[in-house]
Amino acid sequence: MASRTYRTVCVVLDKTKLKETDLILTLLSERGSQIRAVAKGARKPGSRLSARCDLFNCVDVLLARGRTLDVVSQAELLHAPLGVNPDYESISAASVVSDIAQLCCYEEAEDPFVFAITTRCLELLGRVVDQPHRDVLVAAFIFKLLSHVGYRPDYTACVSCSDPSLSYFSSSAGGLLCASCAATVAGAEPVDGSTVQWLRALLSLRFDELLSHEIDLPRSTMLLALAHSWAATHLDARIRSLEFLMGH
Repeated sequence: MASRTYRTVCVVLDKTKLKETDLILTLLSERGSQIRAVAKGARKPGSRLSARCDLFNCVDVLLARGRTLDVVSQAELLHAPLGVNPDYESISAASVVSDIAQLCCYEEAEDPFVFAITTRCLELLGRVVDQPHRDVLVAAFIFKLLSHVGYRPDYTACVSCSDPSLSYFSSSAGGLLCASCAATVAGAEPVDGSTVQWLRALLSLRFDELLSHEIDLPRSTMLLALAHSWAATHLDARIRSLEFLMGH
């Protein structure tokens, strides 16, 4: 007989108000599965549960199995990646990471990579102080995670004719295009050689390696826009946090 309680390490992806004092938490477990659980009394003034289960925090939780939603019995804060008083920009970037992770994890479907890449990206966002590298981190997270779950862009040659001369990007076509093929693809975005190199780097380099490279704001903004296009197209979702981050 399965135990009625279980313990797991999670990152808090989302919080939704329930009744007067409760919260519904969307959690990403260390095994990569999504858990939705009720934190009873979490909205009461001075609630320790609310502080420990704040957005983006990594927590050790004891959960009781419920009919529809599990119930948070205990929660211990392990790590607050953005720090005690995160700035507005860090929260905005972390919100995108959280939303993308939420769209790529599922209940009863284990995938530890999702937890590992999400927690690592959040940790680095808590350290980065400049906007271009925040954009690069978020863009890299999107392309890496979506590639992992089956939506990997093709940057080797034109996705339509295999021409090595690449000057356009198209989410609907699946990656990079030559100028001739791009003329027949609606919404194809022109990209220069440096942007092509950066797109390849977002997939091939680790987060720490990407942060060691210099990049200006126009270039990072372009990469973030391409990542947004890729995520919206292949996840078939409107990602408002990403729209907000791009418009900020």
